[in-house]
Amino acid sequence: MQALISDLHSNTEALEAVLAEIKRLGVPRILCLGDVIGYGPEPRETLLRVMAVCESSLLGNHEHGCMQYASDFNPKARAAIDWTREQLNRRDRPRDENFRFWTYLDGMKKELREGKALFVHGSPRDPIKEYIVPKDAEDPVKMSECFAKFGDAQVCFVGHSHVPGVYPESGGYLAPSTLPEGWAIESERAIVNIGSVGQPRDGDPRASFVTFDGELVRFHRVAYDVAATQRKIRAVPQLPDYLAERLATGR
Repeated sequence: MQALISDLHSNTEALEAVLAEIKRLGVPRILCLGDVIGYGPEPRETLLRVMAVCESSLLGNHEHGCMQYASDFNPKARAAIDWTREQLNRRDRPRDENFRFWTYLDGMKKELREGKALFVHGSPRDPIKEYIVPKDAEDPVKMSECFAKFGDAQVCFVGHSHVPGVYPESGGYLAPSTLPEGWAIESERAIVNIGSVGQPRDGDPRASFVTFDGELVRFHRVAYDVAATQRKIRAVPQLPDYLAERLATGR
């Protein structure tokens, strides 16, 4: 059994709430699908926590943007990632800790294959930057090209869009609310978006993650102290207030 988390976005309140629930469920292994950083107020703290508790973390577009020049980011995301980069280079913090952060980011892989599962941040077609959102269920060309990248996998787990759900190969999009018993991967090949821990965008502000036992995928939501994270964001002049406001609505 393992827990899959993604898109933490420097939100320690959300992360700690999710980790507490994972512990309560007795799940021994945690894998992160990327975007540990970006948007939120505590990149160092979130990275340290992930480095301590996750078996590994994949490369997300925010890690990529932090290490490169984030020219394709919108202005709000760009402001946040530029500030994040500064935080990971702080001269008032131990140099060896800064070095550990950058070494960890540089070592992140674009994808991971284990058994019947493929794990990426974005999509099978573009592991770092491509979104898969509910309207893509109506784009058979895009979806068929994504499934063509599965190889021997039966399921591909993704994050990035912050909208959880299942995209079966036969078509359509299944919201987690329609899957109270979870998704059995042997039913047919599917792309499973695990949602976001730190900045959900499906209208539910609770942190999202999934558990996977090799056969069955279950979706989980966890409430956290949104107001505390909002206060921290608003205390940083370089972070747009919008990044705090959206947390309350999950949009």
